[in-house]
Amino acid sequence: MIQVWHLFDARWQNPFHAAKLLVPYLEGTYKPIYAPLAQVGDHVVIINTKEIALPGQEWRWRAYYHHTLYKKGASYTRAWELHDKDPTLVMKKAIYAALSKNLQRRYNMKHLHLFPDDKVPDEILENISNQIRPLRLVPRSLDTYTKEEVESFPQVFDFPEDHIVR
Repeated sequence: MIQVWHLFDARWQNPFHAAKLLVPYLEGTYKPIYAPLAQVGDHVVIINTKEIALPGQEWRWRAYYHHTLYKKGASYTRAWELHDKDPTLVMKKAIYAALSKNLQRRYNMKHLHLFPDDKVPDEILENISNQIRPLRLVPRSLDTYTKEEVESFPQVFDFPEDHIVR
């Protein structure tokens, strides 16, 4: 069985929306040879997980539950605390939650390779043969525009020369 390696850039992507996009690749449901009990999923390599984006105040109010199985062992960790501890955990938990709730879930998670930045080992890079398009385009920062592009941009109105910007 041939497995394809896919690359996904998570910069400025919502991990929960990206998980819905990536699950068919991990499970292999997009393939014509898919069968529910067959292990036909592909490998997915996700880079730049430290630069994911959550909407609004979700970094503050999203909490992850963990229990140690001891008395009073329940603990809740906020998303920003979990992201500071390990930049790949929020994306990993989002994909784990989006996968089908069956016995193949852990097997499919073994095909997921997460990296906090764009430094990927060479033995993984040589296997990658496909790139998954991101859901949201990353806008250019203001310092990347040339002076000619800034000057040629249409102005809505002209400020008077004595105008003070506060």
